[in-house]
Amino acid sequence: MMPGRINPRQMNQMMKKLGINVKEIENVKKVIIQTDKKEYVFDDAEVTIMDAQGQKTFQISGRPKVMDLEEEIPKGDIELIVEQTGKTAEEAKKALEETKGDIAEAIMKLTE
Repeated sequence: MMPGRINPRQMNQMMKKLGINVKEIENVKKVIIQTDKKEYVFDDAEVTIMDAQGQKTFQISGRPKVMDLEEEIPKGDIELIVEQTGKTAEEAKKALEETKGDIAEAIMKLTE
């Protein structure tokens, strides 16, 4: 059982014995985490790296700004549909949005 208060120096010594090194990354300006639907932006975050036997774990502390990402349709997809159907880029983009990016379905929809 561990005592209620642990001296930080003793804690570091114990972690070193276990092969765990912890260090803080200094002067972090921004951390961005992007998923397929959201973006998390941490300004002035505190970032700590824990290296445990070659496995690095990053810990981020701070308050993120969370933003929803709009799915962007690649220009190449729009151009392909314009070439195949003779429709305008706006019509091709709208068809891709309606078919959730399915090129074949968008072409079929515009050629009916």
